[in-house]
Amino acid sequence: MKREEIRWLSDNPFYTKRFSRYVGRKCRAMTIKDVAKELKLDWHTVKTLEKEYLQEQLRRNPVAAPRAIGIDEISLRKGHIYRILVSDLERGRPIWYGGEDRSEESMDMFYQWLGPKKAKKIKLAIMDMWKAFEKSTKHNVPQAAILYDKFHVMRHLGDALDKVRKMEYGRLSGKDRSYIKGQKYTLLSNRENLTLDGRKALKKLLTANKRLNTAYLLKESFGQLWSYQREGWARRFFDNWKDSLKWQRLKPYEKFTDMIERHWDGIAAYSKLENKVPLGFVEGLNNKIRVIQRRAYGLRDEEYLRLKILTCMLKEI
Repeated sequence: MKREEIRWLSDNPFYTKRFSRYVGRKCRAMTIKDVAKELKLDWHTVKTLEKEYLQEQLRRNPVAAPRAIGIDEISLRKGHIYRILVSDLERGRPIWYGGEDRSEESMDMFYQWLGPKKAKKIKLAIMDMWKAFEKSTKHNVPQAAILYDKFHVMRHLGDALDKVRKMEYGRLSGKDRSYIKGQKYTLLSNRENLTLDGRKALKKLLTANKRLNTAYLLKESFGQLWSYQREGWARRFFDNWKDSLKWQRLKPYEKFTDMIERHWDGIAAYSKLENKVPLGFVEGLNNKIRVIQRRAYGLRDEEYLRLKILTCMLKEI
């Protein structure tokens, strides 16, 4: 007995591959519910066809040995349930999603999946200051330089600024306090992202409170640290920045500088020419993932979420 193979049929024999890929392309910009309504199909049918499309995307784009990787965690839902996401920063795509949490053992799973041959080619790993990621990376790829994510560091500085805001709000009263109330977003946002009214409110706030003005200017200037080409220049800038805190009574900022001192090697690594990679990719990917999670709200199929994340930067087929 012989059976002819019909190449244009999809895994589901009721649909052609061309139609399943049409459904997959639709789902890149629309929810499963909207596609099902437009094409008059069952919700589960659309989801099955999209999964076939996503699997085909991954099959056509095998993972090459990365030179620079970005490591981050994803929160699935409330209750501190995490998964680890690893990206190839030079090729601009996520390459692995998995683990059971954000522990060292879960991070080891990535390096086991990648294999020793490909792991040896990793020269740079960008991550936040989570010890488990650092320990696993040092153990599995000791040749790789570790660089702490700029956006994660700046988030810590933003938290320090917010603590200063709260301290000033608690210290003052009357009209002086009214300038601070409700201005958290205005104070922590980048100036170029503020509306005209937001900039006016920020100017009024900084004029009214000298300590907040000092803290804000220090926060805005700190991003210059990542622009230096030599570690010595970066260190000189940081030492001058730290010296400017004297007599300012900014305790949260002093704690922040202690944290930077403890993790200096992982921050200064960016000043080396061979470590110049786009640091904004991981942050941009996180924004895409948040959109995917919002669109898939209530969906319990983690394999579907994994496929969506791993293919979000790939070209359509």
